[in-house]
Amino acid sequence: MSKKKKQRLVMRVSILAVLLAAISYTIYSSVAGDERLLVGAGDQAPDFKLEDLDGESHQLSDYKGQGVFLNFWGTWCKPCEKEFPYMQNQYEVYQDQGIEVLAVNVGESHFKVSNFANEYGLTFPVVRDVNKDVMDAYSIGPLPTTLLVNPEGEIVKVIKGEMTEEDVKSYMEMIKPDSQESSE
Repeated sequence: MSKKKKQRLVMRVSILAVLLAAISYTIYSSVAGDERLLVGAGDQAPDFKLEDLDGESHQLSDYKGQGVFLNFWGTWCKPCEKEFPYMQNQYEVYQDQGIEVLAVNVGESHFKVSNFANEYGLTFPVVRDVNKDVMDAYSIGPLPTTLLVNPEGEIVKVIKGEMTEEDVKSYMEMIKPDSQESSE
């Protein structure tokens, strides 16, 4: 076998080995699945503690006994921007009925989030998930994603995508403390 043929053979075997390794890794990854905690309706909502724009801490477990409208969003997200006025309007109606809105911004600067909150006149807690730890714990994919958490801390529903004002109202009704028995 000539030197040139040997080099080609070594090159082909090397390329084949790399391709096989890549295919094996892809198959392993899809079978092993994602390591993140997957949460959905019926699960206990993972507890977390985040700071709002004023530096105050908000821990999910502190809201036990209340319905929590847990919204994950970003300032760049047009559907998020569209639904914030609906959330604010309904929060004004439901805040005295045992509903809390926690708007979790994912990974953006204090400056951007603060400007956004001021522009929309938001009065509910806007917290920042700077390192995206809470986003990962909840396996949040596309934004906006909203989780409805009942007074017992259980996730009732996961909503991916934009909501109308009527949607927001009906979802707040679902997690209202005094309507738990009738909504399930």
